[in-house]
Amino acid sequence: MLNEFVLPNLAPVYPELFLLTMACVILMVDVIMGAAYRGLVAALSLLTLFGCAVLTALTATGETTLTFSNMFVDDAFADLLKMLVYGAVATVLVYSRRYMRDRGLDKAEYYVLMLLATLGMMVMISANHFLTVYLGLELMSLSIYALVAMDRDSARSTEAAMKYFILGALASGLLLYGMSMMYGATGTLEINGVLQALAMGQANGVILVFGLVFLVSGLAFKLGVVPFHMWVPDVYHGATTPMTLFISTAPKIATFAMVMRLLVFGTIPLAEQWQPMLLTMAVLSIIIGNLAAIAQTNIKRMLAYSGISHMGFMLLALTTGVFNGHAALALEAYTSALYYVVAYVLMSLASFGMLLLLSRAGYEVETLEDMKGLNQRSPWYAAVMMFVMFSMAGIPFFVGFFAKLSVLLSTVAAGLVWVAVVAVAFSLVGAFYYLRVVKNMYFDAPSDVAPITASRDMRVLLSLNGIAIAAFGLFPQWLMDLCQEALARSLF
Repeated sequence: MLNEFVLPNLAPVYPELFLLTMACVILMVDVIMGAAYRGLVAALSLLTLFGCAVLTALTATGETTLTFSNMFVDDAFADLLKMLVYGAVATVLVYSRRYMRDRGLDKAEYYVLMLLATLGMMVMISANHFLTVYLGLELMSLSIYALVAMDRDSARSTEAAMKYFILGALASGLLLYGMSMMYGATGTLEINGVLQALAMGQANGVILVFGLVFLVSGLAFKLGVVPFHMWVPDVYHGATTPMTLFISTAPKIATFAMVMRLLVFGTIPLAEQWQPMLLTMAVLSIIIGNLAAIAQTNIKRMLAYSGISHMGFMLLALTTGVFNGHAALALEAYTSALYYVVAYVLMSLASFGMLLLLSRAGYEVETLEDMKGLNQRSPWYAAVMMFVMFSMAGIPFFVGFFAKLSVLLSTVAAGLVWVAVVAVAFSLVGAFYYLRVVKNMYFDAPSDVAPITASRDMRVLLSLNGIAIAAFGLFPQWLMDLCQEALARSLF
């Protein structure tokens, strides 16, 4: 029997194997060397992400490669999203280092949990099997639950972690139940197998529709869209700012990959069934997210509701990929969705990075009042935050403007003019709370006059982050072409 065993092709999983090995090494380094070498742990974590990026680039062929009995896929889509995840997580680690050190939270388990959450995201991105999807999702989710609760002396963080854990477990159950029904209807757990069963008409239609409802509900919770959004503001507010920064960036990329794998790569013949659900959630998210954000005085809660509306825009692009049975606009629509996710992650990194920059030991920047007079303290960082707010509001010429424009063009091309009108109207409503931050920075007296201090790597990276938001707004085509090329090689 041993002679019949065939070793799977390990090349596509070299980055995952390397990251898992390094997470164990980092944990052992901390145990052996102690807290005095905590800087070494941080450096090793960044080197691990760099090593993963190198391995991903070296193993990227541009072709679709399946391994582990077709449970794991390596394609251009996966390679691009993994690179984005590495960049986002590395940025989070750089931004959060001083904040965590000042509060005594700069521990090895923080870096190990971040790397394990990243491993979960990598598995989600390359999943071609329901079990692989679920394995990656739970590895990511359980790591994030622990990270949110890491500040054990904070009752607010503990409460946020409990809410996230309980509601996340419920959403995972919905997703798993939906997957089990899809398996019952099609007889396969492979995402490609589900697509083939649907194309050949070999699936039970009634069970499929019920399974699809549970599947979409679970995905909607992970994205944080209406009506599965109530955990978002509470967790964003309750978690420490580095955790809020992390939750709002890299996991969004992995969840987008999961949505694409399950709905577009796996169940596109059922588009007429899941499109109305996504369309309803997209419109409600844009409306409720923008309206609720107006009433917020806490900037983290404001950005949480803002994120809900942005995820609504992303869903809108996914909805218009196949409309009325025609897939002529599919590539453009899915490119718009991917471009929007990248733009949102760039903006979230800079917005929460600014909160971390302005916070210091014993002082938290969490309210709109804390942004007052920033221009008098640092004209450059005020300009960076202004770039972020203008971009999130969709004001030309920043990356957020072209992200929204591409989604709206796809929506109009699909014949959903009324949806585009609603989206534009509520984007104008949302501009109010973004511009309120700019008004506080430039026209009000500062509420805090302490000098802004930060490490050189954080200052440089945050500045580059702000410049990228402006640069991709002035020259959006390169990023758009990159997204389109990755999707074209993987989808068609």
